[in-house]
Amino acid sequence: MEVAANCSLRVKRPLLDPRFEGYKLSLEPLPCYQLELDAAVAEVKLRDDQYTLEHMHAFGMYNYLHCDSWYQDSVYYIDNLGRVMNLTVMLDTALGKPREVFRLPTDLTAYDNRLCASIHFTSSTWVTLSDGTGRLYLIGTGERGNSASEKWEIMFNEELGNPFIIIHSISLLNAEEHSVTTLLLRIEKEELDMKGSGFYVSLEWVTISKKNKDDNKYEIIKRDILRGKSVPHYAAIEPDGKGLMIVSYKSFTFVHVGQDLKENQNENMSKKIKEPLYYWQQTEDDLTVTIRLPEGISKEDIQVQFLPDHINIVLKGQRFLEGKLYSSVDQESSTWIIKENNSLEIFLIKKNEGLTWPELVVGDKQGEFIRDSAQCAAIAERLMHLTSEELNPNPDKEKPPCNAQELEECDIFFEESSSLCRFDGSTLKTTHVVNLGSNQYLFSVIVDPKEMPCFCLRHDVDALLWQPHSSKQDDMWEHIATFNALGYVQASKRDKKFFACAPNYSYAALCECLRRVFIYRQPAPMSTVLYNRKEGRQVGQVAKQQVASLETNDPILGFQATNERLFVLTTKNLFLIKVNTDN
Repeated sequence: MEVAANCSLRVKRPLLDPRFEGYKLSLEPLPCYQLELDAAVAEVKLRDDQYTLEHMHAFGMYNYLHCDSWYQDSVYYIDNLGRVMNLTVMLDTALGKPREVFRLPTDLTAYDNRLCASIHFTSSTWVTLSDGTGRLYLIGTGERGNSASEKWEIMFNEELGNPFIIIHSISLLNAEEHSVTTLLLRIEKEELDMKGSGFYVSLEWVTISKKNKDDNKYEIIKRDILRGKSVPHYAAIEPDGKGLMIVSYKSFTFVHVGQDLKENQNENMSKKIKEPLYYWQQTEDDLTVTIRLPEGISKEDIQVQFLPDHINIVLKGQRFLEGKLYSSVDQESSTWIIKENNSLEIFLIKKNEGLTWPELVVGDKQGEFIRDSAQCAAIAERLMHLTSEELNPNPDKEKPPCNAQELEECDIFFEESSSLCRFDGSTLKTTHVVNLGSNQYLFSVIVDPKEMPCFCLRHDVDALLWQPHSSKQDDMWEHIATFNALGYVQASKRDKKFFACAPNYSYAALCECLRRVFIYRQPAPMSTVLYNRKEGRQVGQVAKQQVASLETNDPILGFQATNERLFVLTTKNLFLIKVNTDN
C-alpha cells in the first residue's frame, strides 16, 4: 500500500522583506463608478434547515460576482430573471449597461430548495453553469471577447441529483477528443452519523466528453465522489485532469458510488453501534472485569479459568474471551460472581501491586476501560509540578517564557489545523499531504488561467501567495509573491467578507459586509524625500493603504479584483473602483 508523501511549502527568502515598516494611510481619492442593475441579483438566502457553519461558508458567504480570467476586466453575475449578465470594461468614463449573454431555461422562482446559481469559465470558449436546482449545463460560447463570434449555446445539460454549486472546471483536448471535467459541491444530510452537525460535504468530480468526432453530443463518462466533514477552503483540478488538490480543515476521502457506498456506510454504522465485549476497571491492587450476559445464561453455563498470566472465559460452550494478560495475577485469590443485573463480574488480584495496566488482554481491542474519578485526580496531582495556575509565574527571570498577555487578538489562531492534499485521479488515493499548521488560509486568485488557481496563506505576519505546479512532483507549490504584514492586518478586520488580490500582485483588497473596501498596495518608490524618525535613515519605498466607502446600504454580494480595477456587487448596483492607472 502506497503512503502519501508528507511535504512542506518552501518559502523563497528573497521575496520576504524583514525591514517592512507597515502601511501608510493615503487619503488620495479613488475614482469610483456606479452602475444601477436592471434586475436584482439572484441572491438565495439560507433556509431554516441550512443552519450549520458549513452552510454559511459554502452558501451564505458565496461570491455572486464571477471574473472571466480569460479576458481582462470582464465580470458576470446572474439576476433574478435567470439572465447571465456581463460587463466588460474598455473605458471607465464610457461604461455601458451590463448585457445579457444567456438566459437559463428553467424558472428559478418555482424551486423552493434551490441553491445560488453558479458559473465557472472553463476555457476561453467554454463555460460550466449550474442553475442551483441540481442541473448542470455545459455551454459553448465562442470567443467571448469577440462580439462577432460570441454565441452561448447549450452543448450538454443533465439533472445530477441534489442541488450543488460549481467549484472548478477545466477543458481537456486529447487526441482530438474534447472533454470537460468539473468539481461540484453539495452539503447533504448524514443519515447514519450519530455525531457532529448531522451533515457531510460531498465533492463530485464529473467528466463530460464528446464520444464521436462527427457528433456534437456530450455525455458523462466518469463520476467520482469525495466526502468530508468541512467545506474546503480551496479545491481545484490539475490542468491535465490527472489530479485534484484540496485545502480543508477536515480530510476528504473518495467513496464508491452506488451500492458500494451503502455497503461502506452499513459497515461503518455497525462498527459505531457495536458495544464493547466487556468493561474493565483497575486499582493499584486489583482489576474488575464486567461482562453483560445474554438472556438465559445460568451459573452452570459459565466457565472461567485463571492462570498466572492467562485467562479463558467460556459461555454456553462458546469461547468468549481468551488471551494472555498484560501482567501476572494471583490465580488463587481471583474469583467471579453473577450480579443481580445479569452481569458477570470477574476480580483479578495483581501480583505486581501499583503497576498500571494499559490493556487487559494483550492485543485485544474488544473491551472498554473505565477510569475511576479518584484515579484521574491522582494522575493530575502527580503532574501538578509541570503546570501552574499563574499565566507567567516568574516573568523577571533571565529567559521568561512567552507571555500570552502580550499577544494581540489577531495573533491568536484557531486550534484547528488545515491540510493541503493532492489526490491522484486514477487511483483515487492521496499522494501528497502538507500540514498547514497555523498557516491560515486567506483567499485564492487566478494568476494564469491555464494554470491552477493560486492560494494565499498567512505565514507569521505576512500573506504568501502559492502557485501549484502539478507537473513538478518534487516541488509542487511555488512561492510567487508576498503581501507584507497583510496576514496580521487582515486579522484585525472583524467584519471582512471577501478577500482578493490583483493577478499581477500589485495590490490586495478586502471588503466588509457593508460599504467599506480596504486596499493594500505593494511598496512603491516615493516622489519626495522621506526619513524614518527613529533611525534617521531615508525611506525609499512606502506601501499605501486606501479606503473606499460605497454609497449604498445594500449588503455586498460579490467582489473581484483585476490588475486595474475592483468590482463590487450589491443587490441592485455594480461598483467599479479604479485602483491602478498603469497598464
